[in-house]
Amino acid sequence: MKPPLRPLAGRLRDEQGVALLIALMSMILMMALGTALVLTTMTEGKIANNYRDGTEALYAADAAVERVMQDILTVPDWNNIIDVNNPLTSAFIDGPPSGSRTVPGGAIDLGEATNIVNCGKTAACSDADLAALTEERPWGANNPRWKLYAYGPMSDMLPGDVINSQIYVVVWVADDPSENDCDPLKDGEVAACGAAGENMGRGVIAMLAHAYGPNGVLRAIEVTLARTDTTEIERGYTGQRGQDEQNRRARKAAVQTPGKALTRTAIGTGA
Repeated sequence: MKPPLRPLAGRLRDEQGVALLIALMSMILMMALGTALVLTTMTEGKIANNYRDGTEALYAADAAVERVMQDILTVPDWNNIIDVNNPLTSAFIDGPPSGSRTVPGGAIDLGEATNIVNCGKTAACSDADLAALTEERPWGANNPRWKLYAYGPMSDMLPGDVINSQIYVVVWVADDPSENDCDPLKDGEVAACGAAGENMGRGVIAMLAHAYGPNGVLRAIEVTLARTDTTEIERGYTGQRGQDEQNRRARKAAVQTPGKALTRTAIGTGA
């Protein structure tokens, strides 16, 4: 026998099942708060890791500039450095100047990386690509032709296990775009290419350093090196570091022994 139906007004005032409904809503709310907390924690962790890796890569690029500069300062004729047909390289290399190199979370191809900095694409650059006027390379025939000069793991920069880093660094050199001789493979002696006056880029070359880190991290530093005539051997300075740095480098003579690492540096004064 079915129980008699209660009046509608009574059924509306009935609170049976309210506790279950409140419990379910509370569980859903707690799950949402927990999920948000987990996602926030994961995001903050990724941000912190990316910041750490980016900072490490930036310092690595700067260290690569300083390391390779020691090699450049010992070369009397900078034409041998910037000529892409000349095989001269830094002592800091880890094999042939081509092929793939492994970095955490990926790999880089040295040939493709060189093409990208020269003409913005991974395929081989034609002469037209190299001389093309673009927003990043507005110098036309005087566009720098970046030559792969140094490359290797950051951990190989010093002997032993002194550096604990997963960063891979690559350094290119090229004629400074302030040249007006329309020959990016030579450090021009006189103005040419329809330009008038003195060649302002004479005795000046450029250096570009890339540092590749975990999960696609990339930091780049570009500097300008100029000759000084105050000492017996060729020296240089980083153009953007100010007069104090220029004065310091004018008194600095690097002495390098064969191998990847710069194992000895002698500081002396010149006449």
